[in-house]
Amino acid sequence: MENPGTRVHDGLVLSGNSITYFLGPLWVFLGVGVLVLILRWTYARGKSLVAAPPRLGPSDQYGLLVPVASPSTYIEGEILRRELEAAGIRANLADTLDGPRVMVWPADRERAATLLRKSHP
Repeated sequence: MENPGTRVHDGLVLSGNSITYFLGPLWVFLGVGVLVLILRWTYARGKSLVAAPPRLGPSDQYGLLVPVASPSTYIEGEILRRELEAAGIRANLADTLDGPRVMVWPADRERAATLLRKSHP
């Protein structure tokens, strides 16, 4: 016969002990610590895997490249750059402090200038 003050459980009963109270917060702190390390690595200066945005400079500070055209918009510059590329001249469109500039190598400067004068008088 059953005692009226006792309860009978049919399912699994979870119970905690002193180890559970120690390991629970330990796992939480460990997880937060791992996240902190990942975020510190992600946002560390100078060590990012993401490229930094380019810095603008004057048109004479782009290494060996020399400007051959000064279009008024970036789109016009891209059209000029593609015309030079179609003619076999390696060209680059740089956004400078003075606005967009179509740049070429010094050896191609005269040929590019002549081609652009003919196509865009």
